[in-house]
Amino acid sequence: MYRMIAYKSLKNSVDLDSTIEVVKLLDLVEIDMKDEKFYVDGVDVSLSIRTPEVTAIVSKVAAIREVRVKLVELQRSISKGKDVILDGRDIGTVVFTDADLKIFLVASPEERAKRRVLDFKSKGIDESFKDVLSEIVRRDEFDSNRKESPLKKAQDAVEIDTSFMDIDQVVGVISELVRERR
Repeated sequence: MYRMIAYKSLKNSVDLDSTIEVVKLLDLVEIDMKDEKFYVDGVDVSLSIRTPEVTAIVSKVAAIREVRVKLVELQRSISKGKDVILDGRDIGTVVFTDADLKIFLVASPEERAKRRVLDFKSKGIDESFKDVLSEIVRRDEFDSNRKESPLKKAQDAVEIDTSFMDIDQVVGVISELVRERR
């Protein structure tokens, strides 16, 4: 959701240093999710929100209190009465503090950069490992130290280091945790 707002901000040339401009944008944007796709104003932006340009500004957008308040409200509303799996940097510490299961996935910045470069390549985006790694380290530092909903592990979260795991192994570990909790 934060990526969707960041995307809309880019498209509308919104000054991210102007909270007033960003708040105005919040009142104008329509975001939706259907069938694992993401829509901004009725347009599928599933690939567009994963570009380096959006990634570069998403932390700045997410640090704006008014954006966080609105999107947390929306996340809770969309999820009400449903079994959902959500990911985000404050899902377990702010959005759903009473979730049945909280998982804090970690991996080394180098492994995350390697994965992101491969993901970009699969989408036809050419980014260097060095640039992606630098952006990951910068974003982690910014998000961990922001005033509003900083990136941190919930006290009752299960931490899983995925640095040396493939996606099937990660899914297996998480599926087992879900089975144990039910």
